[in-house]
Amino acid sequence: MPEAERPPLPEPLPFPVHDDHTHLNFAAEEPVWAEDEEPPGIAEARAELDAAESVGIAGVVQVGTNARDSRWAAALAERDDRVLAAVALHPNEAPRLAARGRLEEALADIDALAAQPRVRAIGETGLDFFRTEGEGLAPQRASFEAHIEIAKRHGIALQIHDRDAHDAILEVLETVGAPERTVLHCFSGDAEVARRCVDAGYYLSFAGTVTFKNAPRLREALAVTPLDRILVETDAPFLTPEPYRGRPNAPYLVPHTLRRMAAELGMDLAELGRQVHANAIRVYGAWV
Repeated sequence: MPEAERPPLPEPLPFPVHDDHTHLNFAAEEPVWAEDEEPPGIAEARAELDAAESVGIAGVVQVGTNARDSRWAAALAERDDRVLAAVALHPNEAPRLAARGRLEEALADIDALAAQPRVRAIGETGLDFFRTEGEGLAPQRASFEAHIEIAKRHGIALQIHDRDAHDAILEVLETVGAPERTVLHCFSGDAEVARRCVDAGYYLSFAGTVTFKNAPRLREALAVTPLDRILVETDAPFLTPEPYRGRPNAPYLVPHTLRRMAAELGMDLAELGRQVHANAIRVYGAWV
């Protein structure tokens, strides 16, 4: 991203935390490479990780949205111990693959990647009723259920994409049985949905949206979430926190979100950092 567009480095955090969900590969065009080649975009990703580390971000979960990007996430995690990988087909990818008769093949690719030791989550998967409707809903749900099964079979966490689909996602998880460690990435529900998720044993990951002026319901959801169920993320390069909303996001901007969360909870920033750090380790295991 052009240097002029980048927000400045924030004040470092007093205790290191992890970015629960980021997309560093969006900086790399067409991440396709031969087995004996260095994947494209690795140097750029390491530069972002260096910036994040300088302000107290100990590591990230690099998240895939299709088979190609998931392979890149796993490759980055193998090459940098500040990275763990999550692999999946995005909910809006599933109907397109199904229409081409390639959904099962792509799911098999995700299943194979999930066996790698630094792949610690299946995600982002879930339901998206904003961009998918009609005939696309059935393959989207089938893909979601298949991802849940992959996560359970490999004993790793599940990261859920939920857009305008709170009730349906909770129904699917209840029907088929959620993995032991299930995360609602970029949580977007209100306090009632938060309580339902917590009652089911899920983790809620809050992104820069919790800082937005028009998001009081998200802050109410944060307030009712037990401390041992809270994670923090960027969803970079999207959802940049205030005061830089509208500019490109990156893991080094997590401190803005965490500071706002601490203020809303009336907590010491270091205390919240320790708890969020412990939660991430509980969900994904140790980075190093």
